[in-house]
Amino acid sequence: MKENMAKSSYLIPFYFTILCIISRIVSILARVKPWNTNTLTTTYAHQFLSLDMFDSYKFRVDSDSIRTASSDFGKIHHDIPSAVLYPTSVNDIIQIVNLSYNSSVPFNIAARGHGHSVRGQAMARNGVVVEMGSLSSSYNNYGGRNHPDRRRKLAEEEDYNVVVGWNPRLGYYADVGGGELWIDVLRKTREYGLSPLSWTDYLYLTVGGTLSNGGISGQSFRYGPQISNVLELDVVTGKGQLVTCSKDINSELFYAVLGGLGQFGIITRARIVLDKAPTRVKWLRMLYQDFSSFTRDQEYLISVTKNGPDYVEGSLIMRQSPPNNWRSSFFSESHQSKINSLLSEQGILYCLEVVKYYDDQTAQTVDQEIENLMEGLQYMPDFVFKRDENYVDFLNRVRYGELKLQSKGLWDVPHPWLNLFVPKSGIMDFNAGVFVDILLKQNKSAGPILVYPTTKQK
Repeated sequence: MKENMAKSSYLIPFYFTILCIISRIVSILARVKPWNTNTLTTTYAHQFLSLDMFDSYKFRVDSDSIRTASSDFGKIHHDIPSAVLYPTSVNDIIQIVNLSYNSSVPFNIAARGHGHSVRGQAMARNGVVVEMGSLSSSYNNYGGRNHPDRRRKLAEEEDYNVVVGWNPRLGYYADVGGGELWIDVLRKTREYGLSPLSWTDYLYLTVGGTLSNGGISGQSFRYGPQISNVLELDVVTGKGQLVTCSKDINSELFYAVLGGLGQFGIITRARIVLDKAPTRVKWLRMLYQDFSSFTRDQEYLISVTKNGPDYVEGSLIMRQSPPNNWRSSFFSESHQSKINSLLSEQGILYCLEVVKYYDDQTAQTVDQEIENLMEGLQYMPDFVFKRDENYVDFLNRVRYGELKLQSKGLWDVPHPWLNLFVPKSGIMDFNAGVFVDILLKQNKSAGPILVYPTTKQK
């Protein structure tokens, strides 16, 4: 993968745009209907509760379980399941899928990781939601059911800790349960001086959840999305069969499940590519008034193959959105004042974000490498800002913003977010028609708006 991505002459830039619109959008929020536990369908519930295959603490229809499984991060759609399964082993998942597959009236099953979908993808109306986090070794640390019997069963049946391995053909890898959080993968692999190559911006998501979607962030231009860094999967298929697959074994299933939105099977284990982990990062943000200069510099940076950046992202800063937001408190008070003064005149600015990883061996050269990268870039000279951060703190930066919003009661609100892939040929029109004519002129959003440059193969 890395060899292919390094051949810049074979790459075509395009953009992954995330519009994180969490302001008061009345036209959308007015249509949101709250869920109602009184409408719980009991078609299958009485069948489920009578099954000997599940202990009562695994299979639940109580109001708290139903409430959690009826909502997601988007807080826009609400679909009520008949029951929620808290598996303590992969066999529990196999049995529930078999039950539906062999039933004369099959029911919906949805695997739910951290529930970070925004359009109800992890819900199962009148069916069963499988809480994949229940398999995680750290489930009780992040709000799981702290049930002594459940903990005992976990210890007896299976251990889903992250397991780091190596072999001559594959190199370093980590075998990870589908319900594990990426933050725990990072912490465990760092104990060995290793780390996965590709991330999402937010690490409190499950491995199975992001691999079912793609897993895109500022590293994707270099290493590809997370689904490009998987060696092997264990998958429970729609027939209730546990199948191991890779690019060489059961390859059709392997490529269908990766990015398959959970429609081709439930990921219970993934073998993730690892490499040597850096220890620190040089983190820069540069501001632009001109969008074409901004995108041109992004495209140049992702084309650099020797001593290039490790992370490239972009974002919009507008009058209605402060320079610092919940995703990152990057700018000091004096920097914010300086930026706000310019915003009062311009209305909109474009922020180019560049990160270079380093460790003790490269600490003496990293600054010069950054100077070389910045040479010729068209940012505003007086608006370049730099920070030096711990590698883990940088990757986990969004979590700190989440905790701040939680403390203010501003996290569990509707999130009408929109993710789009925009080709290079249309990015200028997108800026004029959406960023300027809608978001700026019509003052439609105060939420974060991100622009990732990435690439695709011809």
